[in-house]
Amino acid sequence: MTSIDSLAAPAQDRGATRPHPDVRHWIGGQPVAGGPRFQDVVNPSTGAVISRVPLGGAPDVELAVAAAARAFPGWSATPIKERVQVFYRYKALLELHLSELGALVTEEHGKVKSEAEAEVLKAIELTEFACSLPQMALGEVMEVSRGVECRLERHPLGVVAAINPFNFPSMVPHWTFPNAIALGNTFVLKPSEQVPLSAGRIAELLREAGLPDGVFNVVHGGREAVEAICEHPGIQAVTFVGSTVVAKEVYRRGTAALKRVLALGGAKNHVIVMPDADPEMAAGGVLAAMSGCTGQRCMAASVMVAVSETDHIVDRLAAQARAMVVGRDVGPVITRQAKERIEAAITEAEQGGARVLVDGRNAVVPGKEQGFYVGPTVIDQVRPDMRIAREEVFGPVLAIVRTRDLDEAIALENASPYGNAASIFTESGGLARRTMERASAGMVGINVGVPVPREPFPFGGWNDSKFGVGDITGRGSIEFWTKAKKITTKWNREAGTSWMSK
Repeated sequence: MTSIDSLAAPAQDRGATRPHPDVRHWIGGQPVAGGPRFQDVVNPSTGAVISRVPLGGAPDVELAVAAAARAFPGWSATPIKERVQVFYRYKALLELHLSELGALVTEEHGKVKSEAEAEVLKAIELTEFACSLPQMALGEVMEVSRGVECRLERHPLGVVAAINPFNFPSMVPHWTFPNAIALGNTFVLKPSEQVPLSAGRIAELLREAGLPDGVFNVVHGGREAVEAICEHPGIQAVTFVGSTVVAKEVYRRGTAALKRVLALGGAKNHVIVMPDADPEMAAGGVLAAMSGCTGQRCMAASVMVAVSETDHIVDRLAAQARAMVVGRDVGPVITRQAKERIEAAITEAEQGGARVLVDGRNAVVPGKEQGFYVGPTVIDQVRPDMRIAREEVFGPVLAIVRTRDLDEAIALENASPYGNAASIFTESGGLARRTMERASAGMVGINVGVPVPREPFPFGGWNDSKFGVGDITGRGSIEFWTKAKKITTKWNREAGTSWMSK
């Protein structure tokens, strides 16, 4: 995911050989050229360079924050019902350009067409929630004593920012900026330098929807840009999505600079399969949760805990995995280095005594031989102490750990330092309830492999998967992006006095 150390040496300008021109920052409602340092943007499906992205730093962040600060007074003073009209128009533009936006995700990230368009559809859903904020973010008022009224109002923070990962170039930005902006803040987005193209198109569509200049800004870059965002005194709040190592660093830097920070880290999600589970539902659900988005998502099911007699489900899952076609059903991983790392993890598990039932190493797609492909991989007889059972692989790899009963399975899940998601496949309501109560995860699924809640329910994990208070989406995001003002009023002297009215 987004790495704070992912800087590269300046790339050679290949001019007209690239299908896209150099990526530019977006500041004050206009594209702004970057430089002098650039990094190649590579299509993972082919290994071809498709553009260059500027590796911006503190001066670029300063320009973006200044533009956002200039826009804040006018935007925050605009009534929320007027602010969300921009997002009604923007949602319509996302729907109109769905195919184009999906194709851009496929080109820069490698997702297959169906997954890329599903990502844009989720962005549309998130934008739709932002349109509902006039009804969701209501203040409160109560007569708390005779003639005395207390009122709570929510006010925007000011300039806020988000640091995004590579794995969802369109969806993850929409976790933050629609709600933050609709609530009256102005925004600085730092996309992953590996997938910078979607952010530029988002900025253009927001301008077309009528968003005033400076309300939404984009700065590209790596470590230097991240550090500048964390430490800039003009930024009031920061969100981050990426690896746990970097999430901790962003949280420390941002809070040390006295700003709000919500940093989402990595995961090692466990899906428990009971012997009574519906075989088709369990096998298909686990496989989709493992292989979707090529396993490059923090909600991927990377450990299947097979409880007792579940060989019939394992066999069905393995057969379905073998039938998947790399390049059609599963896209590439993000870089050649990621491919090599994932394949090395599979080899290490095999050498440690695990049994590779389905082997995705050395996958090649005809006509795309330079692409970074790893096929669906299923590894049985994995011991809990193996690295592949403990550490995030971020690829289409499923480690199967065997346990005797549900208590042992839940103990295995609880032992993980992460806490994004846990799931169970079973036909027993009692076993499902026990898992719901005891799983140490912020999101739990029953016969659902990827238990991502839909709006307005917020996304968010526990433990080493999240640092900070609140959630990044849904109702939980309203408090993060606003501050509360409490007002007490008394007008009629006849009300008398009480402890509330003196």
